[in-house]
Amino acid sequence: MTTTGMTTTASHKTPARVGLLGLPTDINSSHMRGAAKAPQIIREAMLSPSSNRWSETLVDLEAPGTLNDEGDVALQEDEGDCDRITEAVERVMAKGLTPLSFGGDHSVTYPILRAVAKRHPKLSILHFDAHPDLYDSFAGNRLSHACPFARIMEAGLARTLVQVGIRTLNAHQQDQARKFGVTIIEMNDFDVRRVPIPSGPLYVTIDLDGLDPAFAPGVAHPEGGGLSVRDVVRVLHRIKGPIVGADVVELLPSADVGGLTAVAAAKLAKELAGLIVTSHAPAQRSRPGSRPGRGGARGSRRRRS
Repeated sequence: MTTTGMTTTASHKTPARVGLLGLPTDINSSHMRGAAKAPQIIREAMLSPSSNRWSETLVDLEAPGTLNDEGDVALQEDEGDCDRITEAVERVMAKGLTPLSFGGDHSVTYPILRAVAKRHPKLSILHFDAHPDLYDSFAGNRLSHACPFARIMEAGLARTLVQVGIRTLNAHQQDQARKFGVTIIEMNDFDVRRVPIPSGPLYVTIDLDGLDPAFAPGVAHPEGGGLSVRDVVRVLHRIKGPIVGADVVELLPSADVGGLTAVAAAKLAKELAGLIVTSHAPAQRSRPGSRPGRGGARGSRRRRS
């Protein structure tokens, strides 16, 4: 595992709650490659002096015992990388950390879940994306970034999959969604208050092309009519937890404009890290001036038929 320039704030006496892990791979990308360069770009955006290291849930990510950077996994861009990712995530969890991974393309979520599901066999997934990524195979590749959730669901790694922001459904993926019992919230029907939040243990995966290109131009498969950063944050803030892992994937630095997508990725990563901490805390601290029930009621479940 390679090291990075991100400062570690965890004390050896107090285990960090969150373990950052870079997964620099794009061998399973189907259109444009370059996402392998994203992990360090996201770290740099998180460390930028343009902002601080506090989440909106009032978690100081620089506080000792909160966040630890585990570096990038030394991937070879070959078939063995799937096992290398699984083993790296297992090592992170063995340290008592909850993995927050930076891709890389979306194919990384399958090997991550192979590790996380061993510890949390009844986990659910909350997935933000423009695409369902449910192909049985894409361009002859069953490990394509277009296929991870088919692999995850057929392997029984999750009991529930809720997908948010979808706007590219085709006939095959509709069939796959019915087969696996996937709950899909298409952009046509999107309402923050009606997104069904699965009960924990919960894994959260964010493909940055779920955002509208106005907020995230630096992706390989931009799709108009998408989510705003605030839409995603508001859904995340409805999670009750516990969150047992998360990832942010599909940043394509070469296509970014003024670092907008990197900033969005860093923002979402900070909120995920803060939520991991609060979702595992013994008691939630009240926000100044907050009122019970703020954030909306849980939405009703909607399945594709």
